[in-house]
Amino acid sequence: MMPFPGGIDANPNATLLFSIAAAAIYAFALELSPRIARSAAKTLAVGLLAALAVMQGGPPLLVAALALSAVGDAFLSREGEKAFLGGLASFLAAHVAYVALFLKAGGGGGLLTAELWRGAVAMAMAVFVVVMLALLWRRVGPVLRVPIAGYVAAILAMGISALTTGFFWVIAGAVLFMASDGLLAAERFLLAATSPHRAWMRYAVWVLYYAAQLAITLGFLLT
Repeated sequence: MMPFPGGIDANPNATLLFSIAAAAIYAFALELSPRIARSAAKTLAVGLLAALAVMQGGPPLLVAALALSAVGDAFLSREGEKAFLGGLASFLAAHVAYVALFLKAGGGGGLLTAELWRGAVAMAMAVFVVVMLALLWRRVGPVLRVPIAGYVAAILAMGISALTTGFFWVIAGAVLFMASDGLLAAERFLLAATSPHRAWMRYAVWVLYYAAQLAITLGFLLT
C-alpha cells in the first residue's frame, strides 16, 4: 500500500520510491572512493524528498530545508575541509529553516512544560549537545571550532522546536537527526583513523540521517 493516492504509478509515490532507491544505492557505495555517481545518489536521495514536498504542496520551509540538506549532502559526498565547511554551512541553513517550520507548526514553548515527557526529552537533547561540543572542542582545530559551535546550537534548536509540534514522526525525525550528527562527529573527529568502528558508523550515520529526513517529510505531508 502506497502512502499517497494513485498507486505506484502516481508521481508522488514514484518519487518517494526513487528517493528510497537512491538512498539504498548510496549505502551500497559508501565504501567506494568519492565519484560523481556516488555524489549524485546521495544528493538525489533527499533532493527527491524536496521534489515530493513540492508535488504535495508541502510548506515552503520544508521544501527549503530539504533542498538545503541535499546541497549539504553534495558537499559532504566529497572530501576535504572546504567541502566539509560547505556541507556544514548548508546544513546550518537547513536547520534554521526547520526551526522556523517547527515553530510555525507547533503549539509554542509552553508544551515543553505542560507535558513532562517533552521537557525531559528537551533536557536530554541539551545534555547530549553539551557533552558532544565539549568533546569536539578539544579535538578540532581553531578554524572549525566556531562553525561547529554554531551548528551544534542550530541542531539543538531544531530538536527542541520539533518538540513543540504535535507530529510524532517529526519529533522522531529530529531525534534521529541528532543521533546521526552525533555519530558523524564521533566518527570524523573522535575515533582513531584505524578504528574498526568507522565502517559500521558510516552506515549508521546514513541510515539514521535518511530516516530522519523521511520521517520529517512524511510527518508533514501525511498529516
